[in-house]
Amino acid sequence: MNLELLCKNAAAVKYEMQTLSAGQKNQVLLQSAETLIAEQEKILSANKKDMQNAVEKGMPLGLQDRLRLNGARIEGMAEGLRQIAGLPDPVGEVMEQFDRPNGLHIEKCRVPIGVIGIIYEARPNVTADAFGLCFKTGNVAILKGGSDAFYSNQMIVEVLRGVLEKNGISADALTMIEDTSRETAAAFMKMHRYVNLLIPRGGAGLIRSVVENSTIPVIETGTGNCHIYVDEEADLDMAVSVIVNAKTQRIGVCNACESLVIHEKIKDALLPRLAEKLRESRVEIRGDEQVCAVLPESIPATEEDYGTEYLDYILSMKTVSGIEEAIAHINRYNTGHSEAIITKNDARAKQFLREVDAACVYVNASTRFTDGFEFGFGAEIGISTQMLHARGPMGLKELTSYKYQIYGNGQIRG
Repeated sequence: MNLELLCKNAAAVKYEMQTLSAGQKNQVLLQSAETLIAEQEKILSANKKDMQNAVEKGMPLGLQDRLRLNGARIEGMAEGLRQIAGLPDPVGEVMEQFDRPNGLHIEKCRVPIGVIGIIYEARPNVTADAFGLCFKTGNVAILKGGSDAFYSNQMIVEVLRGVLEKNGISADALTMIEDTSRETAAAFMKMHRYVNLLIPRGGAGLIRSVVENSTIPVIETGTGNCHIYVDEEADLDMAVSVIVNAKTQRIGVCNACESLVIHEKIKDALLPRLAEKLRESRVEIRGDEQVCAVLPESIPATEEDYGTEYLDYILSMKTVSGIEEAIAHINRYNTGHSEAIITKNDARAKQFLREVDAACVYVNASTRFTDGFEFGFGAEIGISTQMLHARGPMGLKELTSYKYQIYGNGQIRG
């Protein structure tokens, strides 16, 4: 495989992409959704190979869950494409406009970024999501998936490229780098002549490697050490329901709750009830001294536990004396992803929203809603945990840049 040629060919398509109308793009997206369903047996057969390899390698259950496809998940991928097709096309949107005293009329307009590279691990649904979002925004996508999902990604890309070709669009609008080696990934990070933006999706090691080694601008999609703080004025029934959902509904995702912070005044009332529910899912509790005193079966938590994204049936717990201590603990150990408070106190809820440093901050709701689909974006390219350009679930608008269009009638500068 000639990586530079692959990237060069992709870059050559970006101007073709910018000529597509919203109607053309939506037609391709809807056909892509139908074709994913029609070809699901091929996709599931390819995924079966990946799952067999995962089991043989002893892949953790949380990562196996991310890798696994079934009919419902393929339908979810298709529905994501349908929703993207139904959203307004941001390309060409006039973000603001104004007139200067010299008569110049200036418009700030959304435009495609160009060529977007996505490096990701064992999540084949990202393949369809990335294509849909990039295609709708007039961007070319180069995908570099991991070896764990190789066969699944390969088949999904083959299906989608076939739809592009049937519609008279260059198949290189979607390209997969089939060499899964680290050497090729490192070389891809240096293709700044052809690639305009690089987005890593995966574990902390992958993200750190891309951020530290890429010569292409990077949007950092962070890991998720997500917390829920149970305030002294929390509805305990609500707290148990939200925590169990955030921890156990899917353990291998970045918006799952990994750390629980509890006001010391309600620990005796909350913890036994919560532990009983967590025990049903075999969740291991790692707590501080006060937690272990109430729940003797708990494992004493270490400093490392409070900063760990487990992606497993493990939950760390920390007791605090008030909201200030809770916020300080969360801001120290979180990864800037998603944090939540359970409380009936409006003032504390607002303080939590204001002072917690994260892309998404919730009041009385599960952190599992940090998701482009749940936010109404159709899908997401990732959850950005950085401050610049984009933060939180990245949908269509986050995959555009802008340019200024200036209208004059002969003005010259003196």
